[in-house]
Amino acid sequence: MNVLEATRLGVIGMFLSSAALADGHLNEMGPEELLPLAQAEGKVTVYSFTSRIGKVEAAFEEAYPDIDLQGFDISSTEQIARLQAESQAGVTNADVVYISDTPVVLTELLETGIIAPFVPPRIADRVPSEYQSPLLAQRLSTKVLMYNEEANPDGAPVTNLWQLTTGDWRGRVVMVDPLQRGDYLDLMTEIVLRSDAMAAAYEDQFGKAIELGDAANAGEKFIMDLFANDVILVGSTDDVNVAVGAKGQESPPVGFTSYSDRRDNEEEGWALQVANSVKPAPGIIFPAVLALAAEPNNPAAARLVIDFLMGDESETGGAGLAPFYVAGDYVTRTDIPPHPDAVSLNDFTAWRIAPHETAKIRSEIGDLILTLQ
Repeated sequence: MNVLEATRLGVIGMFLSSAALADGHLNEMGPEELLPLAQAEGKVTVYSFTSRIGKVEAAFEEAYPDIDLQGFDISSTEQIARLQAESQAGVTNADVVYISDTPVVLTELLETGIIAPFVPPRIADRVPSEYQSPLLAQRLSTKVLMYNEEANPDGAPVTNLWQLTTGDWRGRVVMVDPLQRGDYLDLMTEIVLRSDAMAAAYEDQFGKAIELGDAANAGEKFIMDLFANDVILVGSTDDVNVAVGAKGQESPPVGFTSYSDRRDNEEEGWALQVANSVKPAPGIIFPAVLALAAEPNNPAAARLVIDFLMGDESETGGAGLAPFYVAGDYVTRTDIPPHPDAVSLNDFTAWRIAPHETAKIRSEIGDLILTLQ
């Protein structure tokens, strides 16, 4: 191909891309139609709340070698702050946002126009409507109570969350600081929203009605008692996993972490398992969502990445979904069977968060926790 021809094709590619944008056709395109436009763009940037974006990057570039995917592992809390700062500066760095902490994402990113929804038409009829709006949920993730199954071969050593506030578990409960990671603050908030269930669980555990003292409700009372019982706050989920899951411990702690981190048990030498039978619930289950930047620099490639992350037509979703098709993650596509090594979603007892309800009192719970530290 000579220089003139290459230039001509480049101009045509730019024209087609601009026309597609102007007509709003990009959202209607499948991967085959998006591909030549994405190849003309040549790159795409993804902010991801999970380190598994590295595996996605390798798989995407193998499938689409003409497109450079630049994936950045950034926690949801940090993503929100960064995206807000970039928006205020009039800068767009990310094309795709892969994020959790939806109570803040919906109110501070989506409603303010920093990000925008996109559902690939190829999979729209295979994802329940509740996971398509207001943003597309690729999977459901968790923050739940986990224990060391090597040290506890007969099952979880805790059957009721209130046991974590007793002397037996003083200084033996680990979690990431809720003021540093939004998912953990969402967990604490959900405990407050479920105060009726927490009050009933208290009575089941101690045989008497709860006395609130200075707390407004049973959920706040639990948080206050948990912190008074020397809960251990750490900086990352991996810190929780090591403390709880490391093999060879006689009396390991328990901790709130991601159920899906069991996928690393063999490689890391852990023995993590979920305490699914704990009352009233082991923790929360929440959506991990995909969105476009409001004005992505590479709009076709951005949509192609989201399509890729939703999995291909193979039985378990292929390379794009492989890092997330693990025990403890629940993909939202109805045509992909649940992972065989996980508790089924129907039997999983974690609370499903309602992001808008969480958003209403989340800052109040953060203020409470600040006074307890």
